[in-house]
Order: sequence, then structure tokens, then C-alpha cells
Amino acid sequence: MQISQNTVVRLHYKLTDDAGELLDSSEGDEPLAYVHGTESMITGLEKELEGRTGGDSFKVRIDPENAYGEHEEEAIQTLSRSELPDDADIEPGVQFEAEDEDGDTMILTVIEVDGDQITLDGNHPLAGVALNFDVTVVDVRDATAEEIEHGHPHGAGGHEH
Repeated sequence: MQISQNTVVRLHYKLTDDAGELLDSSEGDEPLAYVHGTESMITGLEKELEGRTGGDSFKVRIDPENAYGEHEEEAIQTLSRSELPDDADIEPGVQFEAEDEDGDTMILTVIEVDGDQITLDGNHPLAGVALNFDVTVVDVRDATAEEIEHGHPHGAGGHEH
């Protein structure tokens, strides 16, 4: 079966940057499972997976604009400590979940603390980074109506309700 809209895909992958640094891998773990066409995978990789079948292996480089986007300076902001939760542990590298003006969840990363001024970065940690994938498609099957409705696979490698 070929990967297409509303199929459940299970795959193993190794992700590196252009310098060859390992960023993520499914090695030693269950394959990553997702429902194709539900925007749960970066655009560039999803396009490269389209039409492939179980057992296919390939390597691909995904530019930032088809991955997590370019790094945007306007996504960096400085706030007063009083604008953050009182119990928050504020130090570089700490991440907060917040809602943007559209009500979408976003992650903010503390990048600098200067007295009462806290500088936060709303960019994805991999924004501006070209991603190199080494992928093996394990298997492909039709998604169930419930998986399509929920936007994620159930069962092996997927979500358990």
C-alpha cells in the first residue's frame, strides 16, 4: 500500500543537521506512527513520504521553510519577571507553554535573564535549521474513521485512549 491521505504510516528515522550532529532518532524505540495528511508531520518530509510503501528507505534534506521555518527575530521578546508565573523557574533553557493571540499553543524558551528582564524566544528550537532525514518506512495501512477524526493513530506505535 502506498502512503497517501489518511493512511497510518510507521517509520524509523535518524535526524541530523548539516554538520552531522544527531538531533533525534527512533533507533531502539518503537517506530514513529502518524496519520498522513493531517499536518502532524513537517511539510517537507510528508511530501517526500507521499507514494512510498513499506520497506522503502531513503535519505532527504529538508530546508527550513519546509520544516520549522526560518528563525524570526520578531519571535524574540523581553518581558518583565512580573509578567511570568510567580512559581516559574526562570533560567536560560527553561520552556513555557503559552497561547498566542489566535489561541494556539506555543512554546517560549528563556534565552536570557538580566535582573527583572526575561528574554524569551518563540521560535521552534529547530527553526532556521536544515534537517537531514534517513528514513525507513516500516508499514502503511488505511486509517480508521476514529483515527482520521482524532488526527492520530491508535494501537501499536500510536496513541492509547
